[in-house]
Amino acid sequence: MPSFQAGDGVEIHYQTWEGSASGPPVLLHHGFIADGLTNWVQPGVVAALTAAGRPVVTIDARGHGRSGKPHDPSFYGEVRMSDDLIQLMDLLGEPSYDLVGYSMGAIVSLITATRETRIRRLVAGGVGAAVVELGGVDTRVIGPGPLREALSAEDPSAITDPAAAGFRAFIDAVGGDRAALAAQALRMHADPIPLDTIAVPTLVIAGRDDVLAARPEVLAKAVPGAELTVVDGDHLGAVREPAFAPALLSFLS
Repeated sequence: MPSFQAGDGVEIHYQTWEGSASGPPVLLHHGFIADGLTNWVQPGVVAALTAAGRPVVTIDARGHGRSGKPHDPSFYGEVRMSDDLIQLMDLLGEPSYDLVGYSMGAIVSLITATRETRIRRLVAGGVGAAVVELGGVDTRVIGPGPLREALSAEDPSAITDPAAAGFRAFIDAVGGDRAALAAQALRMHADPIPLDTIAVPTLVIAGRDDVLAARPEVLAKAVPGAELTVVDGDHLGAVREPAFAPALLSFLS
């Protein structure tokens, strides 16, 4: 798996797949705790895109997957992740690309779309009204306190908040670095994103039962001309639903 060194020295890993058709690559950015493998490869999204001829790039965000995992919060935040994403596309020399982000990755992607001119099409998945109302992922569903409990508890069975317990189970399942994830949790984006400046075709896609993507129509209305697609599934399950990849392909084509 290739890598590059970010401007602040953090090693960022990525993976590429060649496509059989000409056209810009699809860059996939995963959500909090996940990585390119768990968010995009295992659910079959990469396979669906490459079967349609699209070249694909996945990135492991700092603190996640195979990328570097500093424990200092100053190395984190979605703006820094956006910098890494832009640096990756500079490295690959791509004049244009389609950008797809899920959950935390959707915040990274939306921020990137306000500052990057090479994006052809944009997809924001697993997020909803909280992007407009809070400037990031929905911390009203799982607040900083329960999240800290989930990340610091030595015994997961002692976690009392159901949402926090679910996050911890996911962390343990993927072998996440809890200290690195706690550092990112302290720097989660919470400032207004100038969504009205996004000038590329945009798709908002959310699971019908995803409490972290509540009222996705609010986000779709905030991005000029954005489309909205709702599929079955909750936050972790929507990307695995049969309708998710076809909706992605239809929009990107």
